[in-house]
Amino acid sequence: MSAPKPVLRPIVFREAEIADGETCDVLVVHDEIVAVGSVNPPQDAMVVDANGARLLPGLHDHHIHVAASVAAMQSVRCGPPEVTDLKGLGQALGRPGEGWLRGVGYHESVAGLPDRHLLDELASHRPVRVQHRSGRMWFFNSAGLDILLADHAPPPGLERQAGEWTGRLFDEDSWLRSALAATPPVFDAVGGALARLGITGLTEMSPANALVEAGHFAAQMVCGALPQRVVLAGSLALGEWQPQDRLALGPFKLHLHEAHFPDWDETLAAIRAAREQGRGTAVHCVSEAELVFTLGLFAELGVTKLDRIEHGSVIPDALLETLLHMGLPVVVQAGFVETRGDQYLADIPQVEWPWLYRLASLQDAGLVIAGGSDSPYGGADPWAAMRSAVERMTLAGQLFGPQEALSPERALALYLADPFDLGRIRQIEPGVAADLCLLDRPWSQARDILLAQRVRMTVCCGTVVYRADD
Repeated sequence: MSAPKPVLRPIVFREAEIADGETCDVLVVHDEIVAVGSVNPPQDAMVVDANGARLLPGLHDHHIHVAASVAAMQSVRCGPPEVTDLKGLGQALGRPGEGWLRGVGYHESVAGLPDRHLLDELASHRPVRVQHRSGRMWFFNSAGLDILLADHAPPPGLERQAGEWTGRLFDEDSWLRSALAATPPVFDAVGGALARLGITGLTEMSPANALVEAGHFAAQMVCGALPQRVVLAGSLALGEWQPQDRLALGPFKLHLHEAHFPDWDETLAAIRAAREQGRGTAVHCVSEAELVFTLGLFAELGVTKLDRIEHGSVIPDALLETLLHMGLPVVVQAGFVETRGDQYLADIPQVEWPWLYRLASLQDAGLVIAGGSDSPYGGADPWAAMRSAVERMTLAGQLFGPQEALSPERALALYLADPFDLGRIRQIEPGVAADLCLLDRPWSQARDILLAQRVRMTVCCGTVVYRADD
């Protein structure tokens, strides 16, 4: 159900920089840019004096998990860099209170793969569940397990050793939501936080998204909790969704797991079904084996302009040549270089380092790449990810593939790509949607240190959704 569109005041940006050293006026009427140049503002217009500051198309996060991001905001951090050892984990989980304590971001470098006995030692006073940073594993203490199994049969993914439950749950998010009687969260906290970062568009990438999730997104957008435009990827069940004004149908999400690849013929059939729905396929590839499997699928089916690779964490030169030949774009998470780089350098053989989270060499070869956060499994701040792409520095101060560094301009362009044509960079020009990000200074100054604090105003669909001076 769509709500009637509000009556919007025109907006005029005076002397805004839309290209290096080029300033002009920009007129927004309703949800469209209608004039760029010298503008006589309508009588009822809101006039914003940009004073030479850069006006950008609104940033687009090309890979995010919105509901999980809301949950993460209400959880405690249980992994690096905040928590790095068993003592820190105990402090994180030992906080007083009643009801569920939800931890996120756990990595086995902290204390291996915890079982319920370890979690009981750290926190037995309340039910606890801790999510691995991959999003694929949960760890429960005994109190938590008792709640889950009181009225629900254990799923196949609940680990059992020597006749008892370990408290480790693998790839069972649907079962967990049912067991917890979870209701969809309100999105206002995430919507507001993203607006402050200059983000006006999202590609939501949770593979289980279906009609219920689409309806929830639509309701959250109508009520204003989520002001951004959304491209909703997910399951084949989404093919029945009728796209709405700001909620578009995105690709079929194929989430590969190297340890358990899906049936080949069934996977080909799913991709064909997505194409019959007019959708591309976005394939999760974080290992070389997953990328090889994916390239084999597309070698058999061919590639459409809506197909894409998610993450591309490991891309050897031989596979890069195949990607180029097929024309498959990759949505990267440049922020992982900073936040996870130290762990990668510790865990991965040095011979493979040149293949990890490549950026410049992919672009130089002619491959199309765009930027996503993978929030909450990565940080949501695109400016931090841009800095990571430019500096290629880990949290501990180690250089991580410095030959892959991008210029500030190329890093910014990762978030200006058209979500339906990743090879096209959106521009400030008449006839395009009024999704805008005004900085507080010219680009020649902003490029030196890429910071979210430089965002002065964000406009989504012709509506001001963030002003720094408010």
